[in-house]
Amino acid sequence: MSVYVPPRAARRIANPLWVPGAVVLSVPLLVAAAVGAVVALRPGPRRLLRLSVLALTYVWLDVSIMLACWWLWLRSPLPGRDLAAWRAQHCAVLRWALRHILARSETTVGFRLVVESPAVAGTERRPLIVLARHAGPGDSFALVHLLLEHLGRRPKVVLKEALQLDPGLDVLFNRLDCYFVPSRSGAGEDRTEAVRRLAESLTADEALLIFPEGGNWTPRRHRRAVRRLLQIGEVRRARRAVRQHRVLPPRPGGAVACLTARSDTDVVVVAHAGLDALVNPRQMWQAVPVDRHPMRVSWWMTDASQVPRTDGGARAWVEQMWGRVDAWVQSARLQAGTPSH
Repeated sequence: MSVYVPPRAARRIANPLWVPGAVVLSVPLLVAAAVGAVVALRPGPRRLLRLSVLALTYVWLDVSIMLACWWLWLRSPLPGRDLAAWRAQHCAVLRWALRHILARSETTVGFRLVVESPAVAGTERRPLIVLARHAGPGDSFALVHLLLEHLGRRPKVVLKEALQLDPGLDVLFNRLDCYFVPSRSGAGEDRTEAVRRLAESLTADEALLIFPEGGNWTPRRHRRAVRRLLQIGEVRRARRAVRQHRVLPPRPGGAVACLTARSDTDVVVVAHAGLDALVNPRQMWQAVPVDRHPMRVSWWMTDASQVPRTDGGARAWVEQMWGRVDAWVQSARLQAGTPSH
């Protein structure tokens, strides 16, 4: 479903309204928190209190991000701006915001991030292409946090256009030179040139995060993806997708554009499991606190010299790696005793 996002100029004019808007939105959230506090006097999971406090935290963190971006602009208007320092300052804002929201998520709803792979190290520091599974609530925040804290890179992210309706994320990620895929193009296979340019612009201190599946994995979306492949005559890919039912079949246009844009980028493939078991609001509500569903993350790094750089080779390589992701997710679910849908 397409979501209308106003032009950037209109969004920037409307952004100041987010401050009084946050005040108005806080009123029902505070009421919900008060009701939740009363209900919490009885034994139970305290879901309403936990989620209300987390929502309040997110609203005012988003306002803080927007205000911090305004302050950085006032300190460094366009003429004579040091672009590297400008992006480093915004990256610091992003790092602070992610640390804060993940810490509050842990204390309120029991979110836990378990990293099972060591930090990426190598004798030569090169730009990174990061291909990640997309599944479960909040996984994007955790994955960007990992880019900053565990991989030590400034992130450039391929995001859905609808996220620009969030004022703080809109300003911050646009200033970090991220790319927002228009909603009408789905997974963005008709937007590969923009993604290619983003990959070409990477420096040795940066990583480009892209989700080849094009959307959050759910069993329903998986079934729909299989039907789509059959409708367009991709029988071989549909059969593979049926076997690999823990991931969506990759729509690798953007990923292939990244891999073929240049030959000096190392590639990290990220798999994760845990929160992906929560695929609808009812399950998310009932799972709170989610400490029984830690987000377990693992990744594999491939040296730049080992990555195919032709269209066909890169496409086959992405599909092969997604088979590895599917197998890892299955193993992680078996260890956790989680149904495999």
